[in-house]
Amino acid sequence: MKKFLKGVLSLAVLCFAISPAIAFPDVSNDYWAASQINLLSEQGVIVGYPDGTFKPDANVTRAEFAAMAIRALGQQHTKIAQPVHFSDIDENYWAYEDIQKAVYFDLISNNNADEQFRPDDSVSRAESLSVAVNALTTETISPQKAKEVLTQQYIDANEIPEWFLIPAGKAEILGMIVVAPTKEKASLEATRPATRAEVAAILFKMMEQAKLNPNAKLAEAMRKKTGEGFVVENAIVQGNIGTLPAGSIVPVSLNSYISTQGSENGAIYTAKAAQNYVTKEKFILVRQGASLKGQLLDVRPGKYFVRNGVLVLKNAIITTENDQTTEFVATGEVKKDRNWWMKFVRWAFKGEQLEVPAEGVVYMKLLQPVKIDLTNGWIFE
Repeated sequence: MKKFLKGVLSLAVLCFAISPAIAFPDVSNDYWAASQINLLSEQGVIVGYPDGTFKPDANVTRAEFAAMAIRALGQQHTKIAQPVHFSDIDENYWAYEDIQKAVYFDLISNNNADEQFRPDDSVSRAESLSVAVNALTTETISPQKAKEVLTQQYIDANEIPEWFLIPAGKAEILGMIVVAPTKEKASLEATRPATRAEVAAILFKMMEQAKLNPNAKLAEAMRKKTGEGFVVENAIVQGNIGTLPAGSIVPVSLNSYISTQGSENGAIYTAKAAQNYVTKEKFILVRQGASLKGQLLDVRPGKYFVRNGVLVLKNAIITTENDQTTEFVATGEVKKDRNWWMKFVRWAFKGEQLEVPAEGVVYMKLLQPVKIDLTNGWIFE
C-alpha cells in the first residue's frame, strides 16, 4: 500500500510539473493567444492588471505598445544620447525613455519638431504591425506586390491606408499578420485598435523574426561586445548572458592609498575595474573603469615579533558604464609575494606591514555570481 501511495503521489507531482501554468485567470489554456501571452508575461514584456487579470480584449495605448516593443527586443537598458522632440510628451512622461528608444531603433518616426506622439491613443493594428516590421531587415517590395499578396488573403485589402500597404505586404510575406481564429473571414482591420491579445501575438512574432533579421541598429545593439582584458577563465556564456560565478577572481584598482599601519577597520574605499573583465571568447563582462565601492573588513597593523599585518577588503557595489549601481560582493586579502626565505623570516619574526598605493591592484574573489547581458553590459539584479 505504501508503494502504491508513493507511486500515485509521484504521478500527481509529475502531472503538476508538466501541466501548463495559467498566468492569468481570464486566459484559459486553450485561448488562441495563451502561449504568447504567458511567455511574454514570464519575460516581463507584458503585465496584467492589479486584480490579476490580463483582459485580452482590452486595447493598448501607443505609449504602452512602445514600452512593450522595446522590452520584447531586449533594449530597455539602452542609453539614448540625442533624444528627439514630441510636442505632447516630455522627459517626465512615464514612457518617455521607451518612446525615445523606439524612435532611435527606427520602430517609429519623428519627422518634425511639432510632431505629436499621441501617447494615450489606442494603437491600431496597422501601427502595431508597422512597428514589428520596422524592427526587421526586410526585402524591398513594390506596392503592386504588396497588394497582390494581401488581396489573396484578406477581404478588406483594398481598404487599408496607403501608408500601410508596404508594411502590410511585408508582414504577410513574413507570416506576421495576426488574425484571431474567432473571425469568420480573414480581415486586416487595419484601423481598428489592436487588442492586448493581438499585441502579444504580434510582439511574439516580432521577437522571433528579430532574432534572425534585426534592422541595422538593433543588430548592432544585439551583438555581444568583444574586447581585450583580464580573462575570467571560469566565466560562463549562454546565449547573450555571461556569468561570473562565485569564486571568480578579478583585479580592482584602488583610488587611494591604504595600509595596515594607517587605515582603520570599516573605512570606505573606492576603486575601479583595472581592465575589462572578459570571457575566454573575449566577450566583455565588465568594462574597464567601472566604479567599485566597499570597506576595509579587517585591518591589523604589523608588529615586530607579535604579528604580521592583515589587510582584507570587502567590496559591496559596482556602478557600470550604464550608470547602473548594483551588488558586486567580493573579498580580497592583500599579501606580499615573497620568496621562501622571506616567508620563513616573516613566519619566524613577524611584523610584516602591508600597503596598496593609489592605482595599486588588489585581486578580489566574488562571493556570489553576477549575471550580465553581453550586448549592453547590464547586470541582472
